[in-house]
Amino acid sequence: MRAAHPPGGPAPGHGHGDVDGPLAPVLTLLPVLAAVLPAAGYLLLVRRARRGGRGPGWSSPRTAAFLAGCALLAVALLPPLAPWAHHDFRGHMAQHLLIGMYAPLGLVLGAPVTLLLRTLPAVRARQLTAVLRSRPLRVLAHPASALLLNTGSLVVLYCTPLYGAATAHPLGHWLLHLHFLASGCLFAWVIAGPDPAPARPGVPARLVLLGVAIAVHAVLSQAMYGGFGVDIPAPVPQVRGGAELMYYGGDIAELLLAAALVATWRPARTGRRGRRVQAA
Repeated sequence: MRAAHPPGGPAPGHGHGDVDGPLAPVLTLLPVLAAVLPAAGYLLLVRRARRGGRGPGWSSPRTAAFLAGCALLAVALLPPLAPWAHHDFRGHMAQHLLIGMYAPLGLVLGAPVTLLLRTLPAVRARQLTAVLRSRPLRVLAHPASALLLNTGSLVVLYCTPLYGAATAHPLGHWLLHLHFLASGCLFAWVIAGPDPAPARPGVPARLVLLGVAIAVHAVLSQAMYGGFGVDIPAPVPQVRGGAELMYYGGDIAELLLAAALVATWRPARTGRRGRRVQAA
């Protein structure tokens, strides 16, 4: 572990809280837009679904889950957490947990794809369904791909110079945020998403997949705490504090994901001829 700076001092790559240059206006507005636009778009679709008369009204718990995910994004991207994350690895880890684990769970449980399918015209809905069933999305939504992008990427990030390079510029921070959010949503969707997913494995396979993710998180956080094999340019107390957040905060998030899997699971039922019909 690299900790070349004295405890309490700024870590390299974390002193860029002030955004300069032509990207400054965009990067300043991004935190607000990232939280407000998805919530506004979702509420607009809910309104259309309830007025359209196509099936039952939209679920209030799903709406609450999606808005909670947006609220967690706002907490992660706005002060006081965002400035702290620019100067302290513990703040970065708190951001990572909110953006990559907690917010995606709320967003995915909101079933935005199902809501969109309900509100789109029939032709557009069929086109979206075709995309969901396409081969590229099948590869992306494969459990191995989801695990690699969500959990395996953390090993690359924290065990190579990538973390220091990515956090040396505000744009790098935003690329990390985007990756955390996208990979977190992908993993939560594969494990417990109520939205349709191509070739989603059965519940036992998803539980095994979640168990592997829990194990990788635990091993990585322990290695981070002990300073074994990681490359994080931050003071040792910050790295250890971040490791503790990753260990305990990650466990809570993964337990919530397991609970969501159980809550959204529907057992297979038997058809008239004795064939098992897999539930969504």
